[in-house]
Amino acid sequence: MKKTAQIFQALSDETRLRVMKLLQERELCVCELIQVLEMSQPRISRHLSVLKNAGLVNDRREGKWVYYSLKKGAENDDVKPILETISLVANDDSVVRNDNKNLKKAVRLSEIEGCCSSRKRG
Repeated sequence: MKKTAQIFQALSDETRLRVMKLLQERELCVCELIQVLEMSQPRISRHLSVLKNAGLVNDRREGKWVYYSLKKGAENDDVKPILETISLVANDDSVVRNDNKNLKKAVRLSEIEGCCSSRKRG
């Protein structure tokens, strides 16, 4: 029960829900989240840490960049229904739509400015 409470506590914050919705689109680095959410790096990192500690996201390091993605597969059977629910809610919300629009701009900016330049884009 403690793990479930930790998950719901992590998701009780609007910024963390926004991060979760963005990570449904694809794996993101902190610099992209900074651009989309217009928040400082320490603030974004703190929110990502809460999500990671709750078992909702994975991180991986590539050079000096850290990339975040939603947990998938057998390792997240506990949170799978919650992630599925998040994918269904708030899609028509103006904040979510604006975040998705800003994500497209952030990707272009990151390519131009060299943020995550070692990352292979498909």
